[in-house]
Amino acid sequence: MMDNERIGDYQQAVQDVKTELQKTIVGMETIIDQVLTALLANGHVLLEGVPGLGKTLLVQTLSDLLALDYRRIQFTPDLMPADITGTNIIMEDEHGGRFFQFQAGPLFANLVLADEINRATAKTQAALLEAMQERSISVAGTTRPLDPPFFVMATQNPIEMEGTYSLPEAQIDRFFFKLKLDYPTLSELNEILLRTTGERQHQSQQTMGKEQLLEIQRAIRSVPTADEVLDYAARIVLASQPQQEKPSDTVKQYVRYGSSPRGAQALVLAGKARAFLEGRFSVSFADIRHVTLPSLRHRILLNLEGEASNQDIDRILTELLEIVPETP
Repeated sequence: MMDNERIGDYQQAVQDVKTELQKTIVGMETIIDQVLTALLANGHVLLEGVPGLGKTLLVQTLSDLLALDYRRIQFTPDLMPADITGTNIIMEDEHGGRFFQFQAGPLFANLVLADEINRATAKTQAALLEAMQERSISVAGTTRPLDPPFFVMATQNPIEMEGTYSLPEAQIDRFFFKLKLDYPTLSELNEILLRTTGERQHQSQQTMGKEQLLEIQRAIRSVPTADEVLDYAARIVLASQPQQEKPSDTVKQYVRYGSSPRGAQALVLAGKARAFLEGRFSVSFADIRHVTLPSLRHRILLNLEGEASNQDIDRILTELLEIVPETP
């Protein structure tokens, strides 16, 4: 654990990153906070929103501010695993001899934007899944580790579903957060036009390096969490399960499967990252409540009745937060 003075310096560095992001990204304050929370907790993000809302610009700006190696992958139905992981190619030396040389794919980066991830086939999604979970890539019997930090930010369009492949539940569960982007307000849209249609645009400056980020990620795991707060996170996750002894009426009626244990882990780690972002040194009940929706909304699976009646998972989770007490 770092000393308090050094932690204070890094908390200020993170705030500087946030400030610089807001100079380029209009609005999206909550999304920026949640992306930074996931990044500091070393977790991947699934972003859901229509095209043109600034998802790519957000990732590019973040990579500039943190001096991270950035790659963007446009997922399409014909994208093959080797297109993202890399492959062995035949090379010829000066004497005419041939040998295999590995050519790395775009996954060998620090920050990867997987654009329209649900347009790729299951085989390509599985290759991404290994990289997300294991932080390594296996090609031709050789496993190659990915340099830390490794962060995947995937997008999917919630409207256009033709020609898409649903993400397997196992892959969705690997995402730390699922975030929903809303359309900008009138004032925000006017500000976007002012910033993007003039002669000058803001150039982001590096405010933090890779080593600082990695040290912060390690320090966040040491943020104290009281047993009562851990128990609260566990009870929220258990309350999402229709198989529990006394589920709520809503969960019993509409939910097929509740959150996995990864959901509880995400709640606690995100709570630690949020406490760090706000300059505090311990996790509160409010931190857990604040990160519940992005941590769990993609880990709740509706049953047929829930899907038929178009139930809102966010509403179900909000109801759980109202009925699960902080202390049993």
